[in-house]
Amino acid sequence: MRVLFLTCLNKSHLYAMTPLAWALQIAGHSVRVASQPDLAEDVMRTGFTAVPVGDPLNLESKLGPAQPAAPRPGPGPVVKPVQSTFPEEPHAHLSTITDGFFPMICPDRMFDDLVDYAVGWKPDLVVWNTLAFAGPVAALASGAAHARLLFGADGLAQIRAAFHRERAGHTGAALNDPLEDWLGPKLERIGHRFTEEVVLGQWTMDPMPSWVPHPPGDVHYVPMRHVPYNGPSVTPEWLSKPPARRRVCVTLGTSHRESHGIEVSVPDLLEGVADLDVEVVATLNRRQLDQVDSVPDNVRIADFVPLNVLLPTCSAIVHHGGTATFAAALEHGVPQLIAPSTYWTERWWGPVAEANGLEARGAGLYVGDSDTLTAEALRDGLVRVLDDPAFAARAAAVRTERLATPTPNDLVHTLERLTAQRRGTC
Repeated sequence: MRVLFLTCLNKSHLYAMTPLAWALQIAGHSVRVASQPDLAEDVMRTGFTAVPVGDPLNLESKLGPAQPAAPRPGPGPVVKPVQSTFPEEPHAHLSTITDGFFPMICPDRMFDDLVDYAVGWKPDLVVWNTLAFAGPVAALASGAAHARLLFGADGLAQIRAAFHRERAGHTGAALNDPLEDWLGPKLERIGHRFTEEVVLGQWTMDPMPSWVPHPPGDVHYVPMRHVPYNGPSVTPEWLSKPPARRRVCVTLGTSHRESHGIEVSVPDLLEGVADLDVEVVATLNRRQLDQVDSVPDNVRIADFVPLNVLLPTCSAIVHHGGTATFAAALEHGVPQLIAPSTYWTERWWGPVAEANGLEARGAGLYVGDSDTLTAEALRDGLVRVLDDPAFAARAAAVRTERLATPTPNDLVHTLERLTAQRRGTC
């Protein structure tokens, strides 16, 4: 069958799709990957044919001006929120992201270009990033089945469930559906009407552990193990030698470098690990180090190191809660200390739920949000994780649990069956 993937935003979202795309390609299916033009070269480096659609996103120039002030550690105790279920004003939240965020990620030209391409190429299945709403529209236009691929917790289904509850209990004037207002006219142009499947997919591939909360509702989830993919990379020579001391990875991922950069203070991160009897590998670039006066002697700065190579040598990892980083640490059974970003609605997509769930299982710590974490809190948390062998044992147990989840290769026959059932049914 022909499978068209649609990704958006940045390389991390593309890399989350790559293992599944390769599983289908190796099984004999024809795969192409559509994205905004900014990602075309990255698509080609994964080995797939790129299909540029829409205008360049220029993510940093659009998200950067919207960022809040740099986070400042608070004087009080760290407050660890539970993942939001949007009990308050979900309609307002939905309106905010639909008016200001979704059209930026998926502008009108992306819809037009992808529909034209899909009608011509005639895919059997469209697999779309949960933020890339041109995917289901193009699938309906071409008669393809379509499936969402999550990159984190299902924040979209969460807010939709809360919105439907709010609208059902609303006593004033009827609440509009912001997503229907936005997507409805695009669907009418291709002879279709708005349904919840356009938002949540005919089915959803879910890479999150079972203990990351799912919202109530009728979403058809297909569990899939997140197989980490780091992109083209080279193993540093120094990684071929075993570390002389316990090694700790400190990373803020790659997504924030290319967009908003709302993350914990890098000087605080480095101060928190300074003088500990550990070897620290900090994957930070020049811009992230701008405010750093000096790098501690026990810290090695490396702009980029593939986590699949680095993490097997580590006793702990400190990070921002990015899904790819979280999944890689799970895959290698490494205890995690998470300080989620506070940017905009990012916490909806997983970092808070990941951190709470991991701490509940004793496999890591939620050490505070990026605007509350202090160097002292990080140091205390890291000492606790490294000195208590229970954290490593429980991280290993979580890894074993994850290994039982179907891999992308295991899902190929499931996707073939679901595609045959759903293709051309809408």
